[in-house]
Amino acid sequence: MSLEQTINQDIKAAMIAKDNARLRGLRAIKAAVLLAKTEKGASEELTEDGEIKVLQKLVKQRKESAEIYKTQNRDDLYQIEIEEQEVIEQYLPKQLDKASIEKIIKDIITELNATSVKDMGKVMGSANQKLAGQADGRTISEVVKSLLS
Repeated sequence: MSLEQTINQDIKAAMIAKDNARLRGLRAIKAAVLLAKTEKGASEELTEDGEIKVLQKLVKQRKESAEIYKTQNRDDLYQIEIEEQEVIEQYLPKQLDKASIEKIIKDIITELNATSVKDMGKVMGSANQKLAGQADGRTISEVVKSLLS
């Protein structure tokens, strides 16, 4: 079953359960998927990678907004963003912990014979492909930088 069909079913279930927090998150996913499908130059169907990228973008937006609301002492809005983020993350592949990411990146560094920060671009390209959907870009970048320094 595609992500879009799953989301539609889950929206119905959330409406019946009157779960407003879940409903907000699901509607955000549905809107983002529809937008991605209708973008100029997009194909009719989103690939699984495309769906993951859309979901990761939504999670990143929620995290950034939550940080802003936290610094402005807007706990009401902060809570909404966190709730939506948690709902969206349920549809992403399981995220790896930092130790697992470090192990994979060490293997990539060995494989590419990277020795300094100058090789960061090669390592990042390979790491982003290998860890797609399992870790966010910021975490990957931090780990690569620390291992190459």
